[in-house]
This record gives sequence, structure tokens and C-alpha cells, in this order.
Amino acid sequence: MTLAMQPKERAVPGSGPATAGAARTTAPQTPVVPEVRMPRHLLSAADLDRATAEHVLSTAQRIEQAMAGREVRKLPTLRGRTVVNLFFEDSTRTRISFEVAAKRLSADVINFSAKGSSVSKGESLKDTAWTLQAMGADAVVCRHSSSGAPQQLSSWVDGHVINAGDGTHEHPTQALLDAYTLRRHLGSLDGRRVVVVGDVLHSRVARSNVLLLSTLGAEVTLVAPPTLLPVGVTGWPAVVSYDLDSALVGADAVMMLRVQRERMAGAFFPTEREYSRSYGLDSRRRDLIADHGIVLHPGPMNRGMEITPQVADGAGSVIVEQVANGVTVRMAVLYLLLSGEMDNTATTTDSAGGLA
Repeated sequence: MTLAMQPKERAVPGSGPATAGAARTTAPQTPVVPEVRMPRHLLSAADLDRATAEHVLSTAQRIEQAMAGREVRKLPTLRGRTVVNLFFEDSTRTRISFEVAAKRLSADVINFSAKGSSVSKGESLKDTAWTLQAMGADAVVCRHSSSGAPQQLSSWVDGHVINAGDGTHEHPTQALLDAYTLRRHLGSLDGRRVVVVGDVLHSRVARSNVLLLSTLGAEVTLVAPPTLLPVGVTGWPAVVSYDLDSALVGADAVMMLRVQRERMAGAFFPTEREYSRSYGLDSRRRDLIADHGIVLHPGPMNRGMEITPQVADGAGSVIVEQVANGVTVRMAVLYLLLSGEMDNTATTTDSAGGLA
């Protein structure tokens, strides 16, 4: 797995070399503006370079400010657009989050679940894609149990495709909302130490977070038993450790991952009690991180296994805040993909209450 390439830089007009007649005069340096390039589809955190990722996060912040204090929590920016939530796996937070995000932008939302649809009768993903294409879907939010399904879907539809989690591959909007939460509490992520703990092998959240957080300048440490680390993890832009206590000392944030027992066909650790003793976050370990440190979890949690209730509900826990931030960040993603607004100017609120 590789990092997204760093953004090219675009020089502002007038920043060229000085003329010969001004050889002794040093021209003032004009700042270089990073080029922002939103991909057509959001399939991987690697699709976002630093400038684009920061633009998405800044747009989310401006949306949050625009929504603050509004009696009717809606913006008219995507009126007339259709967003389809295409979920082939069970989901609570992500599906509802995307639905709320689209509705708050005034888009029309169609929720599709594999259960109770023609998929149960044998309809293929391609046939489903063509059906959505015929209905004129402007964006398709896809969650699938097979890694790579959203990428394949993007080749069959004209609308924008957003990966809402594919197998054990990636979950880019979760990484964006995690980064948004981290920035709200820690400011710039440059040099910040983030420890990601748990079932890295089956976690699409871990993969996307490693890519995005390292792109934003954070130092990521992965902590897990050897059996729950994927092959090739040493090539990821992260440090690998098996000692949770030493990794937590002075960390700015710790992100606990759910042990995904539904994806485990064998015994990856002796017992749940043994796992919790070695890799669970309790109050003692919580005290090892920095005083300003925060605790994250993508949910759903196995309380008492990877994290104790005291820590999950205690000081410094931002787990519930992550859910709220997920709506805001996904509003930003939908807005930028569907509105085509990807210039470098600040987004403001227009007289109609939208974003201009």
C-alpha cells in the first residue's frame, strides 16, 4: 500500500524571475498555492493528497459553522440531486450518517439494502449498477463485503461513487471524520503521535487512517498481536509495535479498533480475556497518553474487550463526537463531489443559506 502523491504546486501569476533591469532588486516572494484536485470518485484515502484532504476538512468546518444556530438544519446546495445509499452489508452509523448528510444538503435520497431487493433473487452488482444508472443517480454510496466492489461499480455508472467500506480494504470517509475530530482537539496533525490498536488485519478503518493521517503529517503507530497484522504491513507508512504500554506513553491520541469476530475463521488469539489483558484500553493505560490526549473508536464497540466502559464514557473520549462529525464530513464530501466546487477560495454562506 502506498501513500498518495504530494500535491503539485501552482505558482501565482507574477511570481516569475525578476527582469534584467532589476538585477540588484530582490523581488518579494509570492506564496505558492497548493493545487486542489478532488477525484471524481472517493474510493480510497490514497485518492486524496494533502491539499485536497485539508480542503475537504476545511469545507466540513465551514459547513458546521453555516449550520450552527439554524432552526432548520438544511442547506439548499444539492437540491434536485439524487444520492443512492447502496448497502450490501449491515450498517447503522455509516448508512444513517450518509442519509442525514444528503438530506441536510436537500438532496433526494434512495436507500437500497441487499435484503429484500432483487439481489436476494440473484441479481448481480452490474445489473444493480445499470438499474441505478437508468434512474439517473448522481452519487452512489456503496458498502460491500467484497474488497474492490466500489471501484468496479465506478466503471459502470456515470455518477460519483463513494466507498462506504469494502471488505477489509478501505473506508475513506471514516478516516476523514477521524482526522476532522483529531484536528478539532489537537490542531495541526504535523508531528502528532496517533496509536491505532487492535484488529488491523480485518480493519478497513486502519488502512484508510494510516494513509490519510500520514498524508496530513501525523506519526502513526500500529499495535496488535502478530496474528492480527496483515502481510506487508511493514511497507505501510506507520511504525509497528506489539507492546501497547510503551506505545501509549505520551501519545496524542489512541484509536481502538473493533475485534471483527464475524470475519475470523480461526483462533487469532487464545481468549478474549487474554486479548483484553494485552491489548485492551483500561483506565491505567488511558493515563499513559498525554494529558491532552483523546480516545477514538470507529464503532461499534466490544465494551469490556478492546475498551472498558470507564474509558469509553470517560474524560477525553470523543467517540460520540465522531458520530456527529461523520455527518458534517460526509456533507462536505457530497457537496464537493456533486457541486464541482474545488477552487482554492473560501467557501461562504450565501443569502439563501447555501454554500458559495
